[in-house]
Amino acid sequence: MRFRPCIDIHNGKVKQIVGGSLKDENDEAVENFASTQDADYFARLYQKDGLRGGHVILLNPPSSEYYEKTKEQAVRALAAYPGGLQIGGGITAENAGEYIEAGASHVIVTSYVFQDGEIRWDHMEKLRQAVGREHIVIDLSCRKKDGAYYIVTNRWQTFTQVKLTKEILAEIAEYCDEFLVHGVDVEGKASGVEDELVMLLGDAATIPITYAGGIGSLNDLRHFQKISQEKLDFTIGSALDLFGGVIPYEMVRNF
Repeated sequence: MRFRPCIDIHNGKVKQIVGGSLKDENDEAVENFASTQDADYFARLYQKDGLRGGHVILLNPPSSEYYEKTKEQAVRALAAYPGGLQIGGGITAENAGEYIEAGASHVIVTSYVFQDGEIRWDHMEKLRQAVGREHIVIDLSCRKKDGAYYIVTNRWQTFTQVKLTKEILAEIAEYCDEFLVHGVDVEGKASGVEDELVMLLGDAATIPITYAGGIGSLNDLRHFQKISQEKLDFTIGSALDLFGGVIPYEMVRNF
């Protein structure tokens, strides 16, 4: 169990947002925090502190007028900490290699491998052929519906028909090195973790899994540590003092 830092970029700026509020239309999101620092500032900080495997996330789609500014920030972060950061947002088999060459250790992929509500196993294979399983993180971010967790895509706006189960995790693990899972319903709210989701992931973990969502205090973190059986890594965004929150970065960076 270790802390994975993050750099979320929206409209060309490092931000923390309420995950469920993100909308492509008009590039809208409810902001918790907007930094005056560029993305490479945070990348150099994480490098200095020896934190590897952090996530750089582009929160604008390629169709957005802000996409190029957001991508520019992301690439600056990768250049500042080559081999130390993962990147997600609009990744496909066609552009994944570009980001690996730019310095990413892994690409994080969701919508490309989940289309029309289903798993695209052919795209999983294309991605694996493009950059190798060892450079792939599959994002299984999910929301609860009808008593179960379903994978969501398109910056968490679209439900798929894929229910998150131990069996699905085992199948997809053949195509990637790690999983990243946002509990979208609590993402950015610092209101406590999704207990049921965390326990499901802890029981099913066969490869590294990073959980994100709802850790809003050190008590929440200790609770997460207990119910995850220390099998999951974690990330904290809005609740971290780096991003205007109350949890001291200095206390979690060597957790």
